[in-house]
Order: sequence, then C-alpha cells, then structure tokens
Amino acid sequence: MDRRDFIKASVVAGITCMTDWERAFARGMKDPQVGKTWKGWKKGEFQIHFIYTGVAESLFLIFPDGTTMLLDCGDHNAIGRGKLAVPVLPNADRHAGEWIARYVERVNPYKTDVDYMMLSHYHSDHGGCDTFYADKVVRDGQDYYLSGFSQAAETLHFKKAIDRCWPDYNDPIPSTEKSGNNGEHMKRFYRYMQQHRGMEIEKFRVGAMNQITLQKNPEKYPNFSIRNLCGNGKIATPDGRIVDLYKEYIDANHPKTLNENGMSLGMIISYGDFKFYTAGDFSDNFKMPDGTIRIIEDEIAAVCGQANVTKINHHGHNSMTPKLLAALRSQVYVSCVWDQLHNLTHVMDIVADRSIYPGERIICPTMMPAERRAEDAGKAWMNDVAKASYEGGHVVVNVAKGGKKYTVSYLSAQDESMTVKSVMHFNC
Repeated sequence: MDRRDFIKASVVAGITCMTDWERAFARGMKDPQVGKTWKGWKKGEFQIHFIYTGVAESLFLIFPDGTTMLLDCGDHNAIGRGKLAVPVLPNADRHAGEWIARYVERVNPYKTDVDYMMLSHYHSDHGGCDTFYADKVVRDGQDYYLSGFSQAAETLHFKKAIDRCWPDYNDPIPSTEKSGNNGEHMKRFYRYMQQHRGMEIEKFRVGAMNQITLQKNPEKYPNFSIRNLCGNGKIATPDGRIVDLYKEYIDANHPKTLNENGMSLGMIISYGDFKFYTAGDFSDNFKMPDGTIRIIEDEIAAVCGQANVTKINHHGHNSMTPKLLAALRSQVYVSCVWDQLHNLTHVMDIVADRSIYPGERIICPTMMPAERRAEDAGKAWMNDVAKASYEGGHVVVNVAKGGKKYTVSYLSAQDESMTVKSVMHFNC
C-alpha cells in the first residue's frame, strides 16, 4: 500500500484527523482513471497543469469558465548541466517551448487561443533567452530568437501578457540582474507580439484582485478570484497596504543589480474553499542597513494565508522557510524540477516537518530522479514523496466545481499519450 492509496481512501471516508488518516491508510483503494487517457477539463473545474520538460518551469491554468493562462514557459540549457541534468521528456528532439505549446493544445478547451500569459521573473528557465533557442530568425530588422514564450507563440495565440516591469523596466531599479539577455529577449518578444499579433501588455499590479479575471462567464463563478500577492520586491498586506521590502536596502546601498528571484510575481488563487499559492523563485535574503537579515519568504508568510496546494518556491533549492510553511499549512506541495539540485534535503526536511504544523502532506515533484532517490534513500521526507514522480510526469491539480474537493494526478511525460499514472483525492 503506498501513500497514493492512503490519500485517496482518506477522502472516501471523509477523514480529517490523524488517527482516521492512519486507519484509511490500511484500507486503500485503486482509482479507476489510472491507465486511461486524461479525461480533460469540464466547465466549473479549475485546473493547474505543471508541465514537465526537464529543462524549464511552466504552468497552464484553466479557470472554471474556460479562461486560460500560461504562467511561465522557459527554455534553458539544463541538459548542459552534465551529471546534474535530469531526463528531458518526451525527448530532446524539440525545445521546451514547442513541447509546452503542444501540451497546451491537448488540454486547452480553446486549442491555441490563450487569454493570458505571465512571466514570473526574467530567468531563462521561466521565459526563454537568446543564448539557448530552437531557431534564430530576423524580424523587424533584428535577430529574433525562438525560445520559451517566443517559441510557444509560434503556435499559441496570447491575448494579454502580464509582465513585472513593462513598459519602462525600472522597478525597483533599472537593471535587476545581469543574467544573460533574458530581459532583452522578452522586450523583443513583447514588441513583436504587440505590433504584429495585437497582444495587450500590462504591468503586474501588486495587491490587485481585478487584474487577472474570468473572461468567458465571470458571473457564474463569483467564488473564484486571483489576488496579486507580491512582485518587484513588494508585498500586499490583507488590509490593502503595499510594503516595499527593498526600499531601505536600495536607499542605503544604491545597488546596480538585485537578485531576480526576489522580484518574482506571486499570487493566491481561490475557488470556493480551495486556495493555491504560487510565487516564482523566491529564495532571496539580504542585509538591511541596521545589519539584520531580511528573509523575503518570512515576509510573504505574514500575508499569504493558508493554501491547499503550494508550488514550492525556487524548485526546492534553498527555499521554503519554516515561517512560510507554518503560514501555508498545505496538504500538497508541487515542485517543478529540471536539476538534481532541486528539492534539496534540507528544504524537504522543512516541508515534511510535522512540528511546524501537524497532519499529512504529500510532496509532488515533476521528477524525482533515480540518482536523488539513491542519495536520499532512508530520509524521512522521502516517505512523503509521490512515487509516481520517480519516472517523471506532468502534475495536474483538478479542483471540482464549487471548490470543495480536488484531485492531484500524474500524467505520463514519456510520450504525449496523456496516460494517467496516479490519482490522489483530497477534501478542502
């Protein structure tokens, strides 16, 4: 009997306390969808697809009325990491932007039309770059690189982009990090899409609850909302204030660069009783003028609230503080993996620590490679890792109509068959 059976049975029994969870573990059940083709999306469901390629992070979201968003679409030379690389799936014949676009076409109720695209921050594994790409062409008299979002846009039609810095790229300072030409790559992409495809572009508004909205039938789902939690080093408090975490540091030090991870855009998405936390690659700490260390994730912990499902910050690499875990108190943690150094042991120890908050939780990496399983064999947190992750897979969170319950499924990433490998059931 594995943890998948344990989780499923607990919902069937309506179980909420530890002793009942333990009794449910002994019963178990087999989900009838395993081995079948993914059933797709139905009106009223909220789906989060964590798309695995082995080189990038990408989430495709389908809101209850069919509004869609592609959140991040990277292209990154992770295979150049040598022994630290993880399997590239389905294979390396195509770059990530094309694999991601093909996945979106399979699950999107509107095929190639996507309402929103959003880049959490300007790193290549989230948006693409001009140093690792599928092709280089000349458009509007300059080099144009098909990488990440720009490659996906050869197939997908984005109506609106949400960007952290557009149009002046000076928030909180003119240049946030010398990290290749990822910012320039995205600027070039935005200009082309605006001029030739009619794509709208907006700057992410920290604290807004009306920027990313249902576009098809909003009045039918009043219990669905998206709260812009953080971005550009600022966070929104529940009482409506915007706190600039970096202001004192910038005023005192006048830095020319900042860690791009700390600029990540974050959101809380709510549907009925269900809540989802996602915030890019937060893992940033810095010294304040008085010598104290400001830990950004601890600041997020003060404003985020609880979430049923959490996307692990920064792929589980030097992230997820105890304060943040205590605030989120999630049942499910999903990690987007493209490197052997993701889901580091000291991070997973925190995620699995029942002294931070009690109760079962399950860790769902998009890949838990054999090398890491061998290295971490016997570690207590490995008991919380979904075994379906061992061969890698797309992770799909499907929230039922009304937001009272949800499932977490693994789909095969070895091919494009969309075969269901496991299903875990939860109550909110």
